[in-house]
Amino acid sequence: MRILPFLVLAGLGTQPALAAPGQGGPGQADPAAPYGRAQVLPRPPELPTQPDRGPYLPVSDARLREPEPESWLMYRRTYDGWGFSPLRQIDSSNVADLVPVWGFRTHLDDGQPQAPPIVNGETMFVTTADQVVALDAGTGVPVWRYVHPIPADANRPHSTNRGVALHEDMAYVGTLDARVVALEAATGRLVWQRAIADYRSGYYITMAPLVVNGKVIVGTSGGEHGVRGFIAALDATTGAEVWRWHTIPAPGEPGSATWPRDAWRTGGGAVWLTGTYDAARNRTYWGVGNGGPWTGDARPGDNLFTNSTVALDPDTGELEAHHQYHWNGSWDWDEAVAPLLLDVERGGRPVPALVHPGRDGYLWLLAREDAGIRFLEAQPFVHHNVFTAIDPVSGRPSYDPAHVPRIGYRALYCPSIAGGRGWRPEAFNPRTRLLYVPVINNLCSIMEGRAVEYEPGEIFVGARLDRFERNGRNDVVFKRDGAGHVGELQAWNLDTGRREWVREFPTRGGSVLATAGDLVFFDVDGALRAFDARSGEPLWQHSLNRHGPTGVAVTYAVSGVQYVAVQFEAPARRLDIPGTPPAGSIVVAFALDCQC
Repeated sequence: MRILPFLVLAGLGTQPALAAPGQGGPGQADPAAPYGRAQVLPRPPELPTQPDRGPYLPVSDARLREPEPESWLMYRRTYDGWGFSPLRQIDSSNVADLVPVWGFRTHLDDGQPQAPPIVNGETMFVTTADQVVALDAGTGVPVWRYVHPIPADANRPHSTNRGVALHEDMAYVGTLDARVVALEAATGRLVWQRAIADYRSGYYITMAPLVVNGKVIVGTSGGEHGVRGFIAALDATTGAEVWRWHTIPAPGEPGSATWPRDAWRTGGGAVWLTGTYDAARNRTYWGVGNGGPWTGDARPGDNLFTNSTVALDPDTGELEAHHQYHWNGSWDWDEAVAPLLLDVERGGRPVPALVHPGRDGYLWLLAREDAGIRFLEAQPFVHHNVFTAIDPVSGRPSYDPAHVPRIGYRALYCPSIAGGRGWRPEAFNPRTRLLYVPVINNLCSIMEGRAVEYEPGEIFVGARLDRFERNGRNDVVFKRDGAGHVGELQAWNLDTGRREWVREFPTRGGSVLATAGDLVFFDVDGALRAFDARSGEPLWQHSLNRHGPTGVAVTYAVSGVQYVAVQFEAPARRLDIPGTPPAGSIVVAFALDCQC
């Protein structure tokens, strides 16, 4: 095939047209919004006129439960969170022939692109911190763009977005001013928007929503601002709130005895990553972040339901079960990643399980039962100096007090504040029975707690971290003595509990994608890379002028051609491409040479 000139910088024009008043187009704010007035940001260029396209294929509940192989309809493709695709046109025998076939510049003004492209038929949806762009999935030609006006006084400590959710003829996205926005998927027309919290108090949304049973379910970021975390469900058609469940219980609610006095009001417990869903049990699972302030002695007690997996009924919001990975946390190891749902073999029989490689550096296996959640086992996957034991029945860890930061006490702990893994997702391949985990190893931090008073919307961490010179910059983590690397890709056999192989890298990596072509895609050291899923042998890599992917990679197919797509963080000023606009991440799609 003839490769398109790299990069095809689609959509380079002047200004986008606004929808007519009342039409809810890009840059239009809701005049009835209860949480402040919005300010329109500078807009990216106008999109070119589109050729005729076929009708948009509605995303039914049935398709969400059993997506066709060529689609990627939600954050991790399927409700179980596997990050696995059954496509196999690209496999270990031909991945070396993978080439970039199109690219689209998003015009991201600031922040980092972290969203997976979501693909339904011929349409791809990509998000940045303040926009949703629909593209032709086969060519990268833009179809429409929605720009959300972010209030000038919005606190944006993490200026990013992690994708849309699809349902029927709608696309849903969370915003940095704590709204859920519903767009007509075929046109980008604003249908409704709902503010679910006051952004001026530190709430904002970075996660991709989860749609279950006609409800758009979201949580918020903001744990560093003294928020009280929650999960809320909105009616997918109207935007009306159906239920709300707080991660930090008020007095009299289950778990409230684990909080002192009024600490629950500012206890953190943010839910900022997409949940998973067990359709057979009609139960959603969510990861809950750490408590606030950061050091546990500021809030004595177990601090439920921070650093936990919680199981909620998607129709009522009722708490059905929970497991807390570490109590009274003091290390900023928020366990916000939702567990994967799969069966593991134990004693010759399958056991429905929840699998969670934790920020605390332990691989947790929990039994997924009708009656609730039961601890099975846990083992460390990185260098660790905090946990001294894990109770074999409850799974409750014991701590070495020398490595627990406290107010006025400076403690060294490993893994570092970055955790044993970050937010970027792992993947499971049912063919190899291996779990592929993006790991951060050999890093430690030194933290001391500080007394802090709560001020609405202000930072409420109550801690100071030692800073170190590392890789030419000032950092709050350091490499432990004798360590030669930081990043790892680990492959675990969950049936045997053994680590099958490890690949090491100088820097920490990103997200993982597994495919039926016996491939694992992993972004690390400035490149998207492919490995043999069974042996870990490196097979292919691609970098973009030294700038690597920061989004979540996906794979899909259009007209019989399989693609792999991901967002690269690549400021134009450092790309040396003549005629490019001033800034922006780039969505790049790869396919086999001679396939497009």
